[in-house]
Amino acid sequence: MAPYTVKWGILATGGIAQTFSKDLLADPSARGTDDVRHEIVAAASSSSAERAAQFLKDVGAGADAKAYGSYAELVVDPNVDIIYVATPHSHHFQNAMLALEVGNKHVLCEKAFTVTAAQARKLVETARQRNLFLMEAVWTRYFPLSVQVRSLVQSGAIGTVYRVVADNSFNNNKDHTATSDLTFPDDNRMVNLDLAGGALLDLGIYSLTWLFQILYHLQPEAETDKEAPKVVAAINKYARTGSDESTTVVLQFPGHHSQGIGMTSLRVATDVGSAQKSSPAILIQGSDGEIQIMGPAFKPLAYRVVKKSDDTSESEVPWVDTPIPEDKREGVMWKGHGMFWEADEAARCLRDGKKESATLPLSESIVIMETMEEALRQGGVVYPEVITTDVYDKNSPLNTGKA
Repeated sequence: MAPYTVKWGILATGGIAQTFSKDLLADPSARGTDDVRHEIVAAASSSSAERAAQFLKDVGAGADAKAYGSYAELVVDPNVDIIYVATPHSHHFQNAMLALEVGNKHVLCEKAFTVTAAQARKLVETARQRNLFLMEAVWTRYFPLSVQVRSLVQSGAIGTVYRVVADNSFNNNKDHTATSDLTFPDDNRMVNLDLAGGALLDLGIYSLTWLFQILYHLQPEAETDKEAPKVVAAINKYARTGSDESTTVVLQFPGHHSQGIGMTSLRVATDVGSAQKSSPAILIQGSDGEIQIMGPAFKPLAYRVVKKSDDTSESEVPWVDTPIPEDKREGVMWKGHGMFWEADEAARCLRDGKKESATLPLSESIVIMETMEEALRQGGVVYPEVITTDVYDKNSPLNTGKA
């Protein structure tokens, strides 16, 4: 049987769009996939059609792919099955709504899903009203390692899980003073409030991914009955812009006797990069042992299971490697980054008529957004109204490229 083919439209042409698009076009057989395949049939840049055309050339989309100079043109292209929204967090709500409302298109939207929980709820409501597929692009959820680890936890490999600790941090100090500037300019998306910048939405989402996929997603209750966490957050702001530069979030699930600690920072790194490695980026701790996962949290490639024992020689416990498969076709420069697994999930959902992914249900994306919103509220981080409104505007500067 021929593989099910999905025709993608790429909304925005930045770095994440480049990475995703190249992964889309990687050889599916390299990762053992033969039931779905992907084509890029169009892309749009809000700046110019010429930029979109160059993007399509750079990622190897093929001569027939259409280049558009506006998002509005892309979402109404009848040849496009699904839109991949690759703009900054600040733009996600308006851009995804444009695809849903104007284009009547299925949507895969980059993380963080939105800026506010109200926006996330509005996206979900709109997709369901229009009977369209919608998914937050948290690629880490679909890594083979994540699948294996969730299976281990469900099988009772480490007993009952009571705590998860996860960190995703990068040292971006310019120097070693207490008030050091960071290594990027103030208008960079990492710290620019106009772009919903800050460590939590950009990096901390991966720490929370591990907390949620173990402590929330694997709760035995039905999706509508799962226990949302109580949230306590500590935030240090970046003095130059007011975004969060270091954030720690503690999640409590009292009904399940479990807790999660999610950390992220632009001041220190998860792994210092020395020959003597730092401790694992993620620890999943249970009554009979723990699962240690080496970072980075967003691209995990090795884990090990350490059982509770009186024997302290844990260094002898082997690591399980889960490498990213390489596209080995002659002349192919791109070897694969790992984003194709989430694209395969979207394709299978479309093929099977599903409107959301069971691996990351829309209701869970909303709870995660509520958690981040509460953490930012406790830390006093405030974003501009133009990017926090849940009122859709086709002519918003976030949709027209005038922002």
